[in-house]
Amino acid sequence: MTITLLITDDHPIVRDGLRGIFTADQGFEVLGEASSGDEAVALAEKLRPDVVLMDLRMPGSGGVAAIAKLAKLRNPARILVLTTYDTDTDVVPAIEAGATGYLLKDAPREELFRAVRATARGEAVLSPAVADLILGRMRAPAPEPLSRRELEVLTLISRGSTNKEAAKLLFISEATVKTHLVHAYAKLGVKDRAAAVATAFERGLLGS
Repeated sequence: MTITLLITDDHPIVRDGLRGIFTADQGFEVLGEASSGDEAVALAEKLRPDVVLMDLRMPGSGGVAAIAKLAKLRNPARILVLTTYDTDTDVVPAIEAGATGYLLKDAPREELFRAVRATARGEAVLSPAVADLILGRMRAPAPEPLSRRELEVLTLISRGSTNKEAAKLLFISEATVKTHLVHAYAKLGVKDRAAAVATAFERGLLGS
């Protein structure tokens, strides 16, 4: 059975290379190419490929947003992320958005072919580096929750209060506010107040 593909990457030379690789094999048919996430969504809806090869970082709407849109539209195409990035901030959002597989661009051609075939069957595909990353996250101990007072301090800081102002509002000393912040930094894995507030928002600790 021929597997139909949509190639999504903002670099023409990469798209040309991938098209050449797949058109040289009778088991694949490239239906189209997209240079952005929005274009990929539009073409996937029009062409209905079996598999969308999706880069992540592209101008405008990136790969993760495109994956989420296709999932929301219930597009039947399977998504295989093909990228150079293997960090937490790239891998996890892509998989959570609905990607079936995640492969790095340095994969050999036969590994790429196997990954596309497996993706077309709906099987999860992860490059070894990505699999190790996810296993490491699963094995890592759960982060220690922030205490009620630490959340109160961070909430005030997120609203623009200084340490002195937060201390006055909470009826505690400024030194105690600093102590609560230091403990919050350690639990959130950050080094300053801006990063602490941003991370707390990302984790849904401070609301929207």
